[in-house]
Amino acid sequence: MSGRLVYASAKGPGVWVTDGPWLLANIEDGTGLLRHRGRFPAVQEVSASELATAAESVALRGRGGAGFPFATKLRAVAERHGPREVVVNVSEGEPASYKDAALALTRPHLILDGALLAALAVKAGRIHVVLPGEHQKVRAVMEKAIAERASDPVRWETRTATSRFVAGQAQAVLQLLTGKENLPVTAWEPEAFSGLFGRPTLLSNAETYANLAMAWHFGTAGFASVGLPDEPGTMLMTLAGESATPMVVEVPFGTPWERILGRAVLERPVLLGGFHGAWVPGGVLSGHVVSRVEAQELGFSLGAGIVLPLMQGACPLRETARIVRYLAEQSAQRCGPCMFGLPALAEAVSALARGRDTSKRVLQLTGQLPGRGACAHPDGTVRLVVSLMRNFHDEVTAHAEGHCTFSESHRPQAVTA
Repeated sequence: MSGRLVYASAKGPGVWVTDGPWLLANIEDGTGLLRHRGRFPAVQEVSASELATAAESVALRGRGGAGFPFATKLRAVAERHGPREVVVNVSEGEPASYKDAALALTRPHLILDGALLAALAVKAGRIHVVLPGEHQKVRAVMEKAIAERASDPVRWETRTATSRFVAGQAQAVLQLLTGKENLPVTAWEPEAFSGLFGRPTLLSNAETYANLAMAWHFGTAGFASVGLPDEPGTMLMTLAGESATPMVVEVPFGTPWERILGRAVLERPVLLGGFHGAWVPGGVLSGHVVSRVEAQELGFSLGAGIVLPLMQGACPLRETARIVRYLAEQSAQRCGPCMFGLPALAEAVSALARGRDTSKRVLQLTGQLPGRGACAHPDGTVRLVVSLMRNFHDEVTAHAEGHCTFSESHRPQAVTA
């Protein structure tokens, strides 16, 4: 695939973005409001019922990873009494994801149109835009786009998130907006019921709001012109997000995986969904298409569209150990599962990769940690490790015997547990 570089930094990789069929169509037009209005009319007043129906008609789900129906969130906020808030999360947190950054750098006004539609629908007087701390250019482009919209009937406010994995979590975002540390806390109610300042809050990510704008501007038939009948539209994917040249592509649902990764790459294991995702064994995705439903049937999730093929000669145990160590370091350190459980899990997986048979300890920890944290960070980390143990059982055994079938250069020393 080819694309164009939309972001480069001496402190990190460049981001390549390909022209897409829907959200990323005609990205060469630039990011100005005038050119944007040439394709998309100004947002007009809309009721919550109308907008929810539009979102429901195209089966719009959140693109942040959980895939929650957007219309359900919207109705929940609109039905609550009192002042309401709208939050746009452009801060991804996940180091292997660049999709929202790429969208902000090419289609900032599409994101803002969707947020404005939502604010008008739930009668919110302001919109909070949370920008990524690690991408200065993203912040600059979004702030410039907001400055062009002085005539919008809402007040726009921006805040910058910390460069941390858990900073993009919903409760961490709400903490940031109240002036507290940008870390997750225990939530007793969904943010749609009690969010920012205890008010009903519609919080979603940049790609979701951009899709909402497309659904409203083009209607059900237009939105369904790409994708599958039961899964219309597209999703943004970050390919090889940890490499020197990560690429963001827009993929219609129903696209064969071979067209995205190529047959040779599909023969290798793929980490699907990023650091909180799951390992897909080599060859499993061959003959299949991009689909939430199909992924679930195969036992996986598309998550936030992060696709990390295992590099040639790399070892899935060593890669998982590296990621789990990182996730343990990135935790909020506010509850037992993160403070003690994740470091213990990181050590057990690292020992496994080094050739020590700690599989019983790994299985013990993965059985104890889920559902006990203030946020889903332990659950996502466990999901990754469980997929390793389930899909690479033979490799775990080989490591315990002093072999690595993936990498000739890596021969772990067998140690009795």
